[in-house]
Amino acid sequence: MRSVRPVGIGPRAAAALVLVTLIGIAAFGWPLLAGRQSELAHSQDAPWLFAALLPLLVAVVVATLADDGMDAKAVAMLGVLAAVGAALRPLGAGTAGLEPMFFLMVLSGRVLGPGFGFVLGSVTMFASALLTGGVGPWMPFQMLALGWFSMGAGLLPGAERLRGRAELLMLAAYGCVGSFAYGTVMNLQGWVILQGMGQGISFHPGDPVPENLARFAAYCLATSVGWDLGRAALTVVLTLGLGATLLKALRRATRKAAFDAPVSFDSRAAGGFDHPLDRDTSGHAG
Repeated sequence: MRSVRPVGIGPRAAAALVLVTLIGIAAFGWPLLAGRQSELAHSQDAPWLFAALLPLLVAVVVATLADDGMDAKAVAMLGVLAAVGAALRPLGAGTAGLEPMFFLMVLSGRVLGPGFGFVLGSVTMFASALLTGGVGPWMPFQMLALGWFSMGAGLLPGAERLRGRAELLMLAAYGCVGSFAYGTVMNLQGWVILQGMGQGISFHPGDPVPENLARFAAYCLATSVGWDLGRAALTVVLTLGLGATLLKALRRATRKAAFDAPVSFDSRAAGGFDHPLDRDTSGHAG
């Protein structure tokens, strides 16, 4: 049986991913390094981040295409999975952090690779925001965070060898940890603009980074652990319950799509002639 290989990621796509990751880290973390008089509202920098993020997402796709890692079939699968993920998000209705699309991001990133996973996570969040009316200054940060979440699943070890229960347990563990990590990263986006929460958990512009990080940890424990736990629990349950079936379906689709197969054109199959000498000397087709 033909082995299933993820969508490849070449040097140009890797460079684009590194660039967008560095920009994302700066976008999330710059308030920690800002002075006391700095304007800290992410509503001010979100449009700039969004304006940078969209062309960088396109750059990742174009670079992957240039590196022969993604073709039209992969782009079509990207659209289908993003649509399914966007449709899954409203099912949880935001109740207690229940977001069923996260388990799909884990499994898709695992099968199709980190580059595909990053683009899928970002596009899915963008589509779901349009679907649910969740467009706001937080959206580009959500796109980055879910892109990282899906990309991480593609970086897990044993993609071509590890199968069965051990793989599901690894993916469930990643989904659990990644769900908390997603919530923590998104907390950082909102925490820096919230004031009046008490000295122990409020952000203090200009204070040393370790002190603010200690307050941030206290803020996360006080406000978001329940939501992150709901997201993590649902991701684990769905991964263990439906993961084997969905992984098999994704791998079957990937195998049939043959993303890594070379593309060739047979002129004879198209009804043409390879060369004028293919005709006989009387001028009639041979």
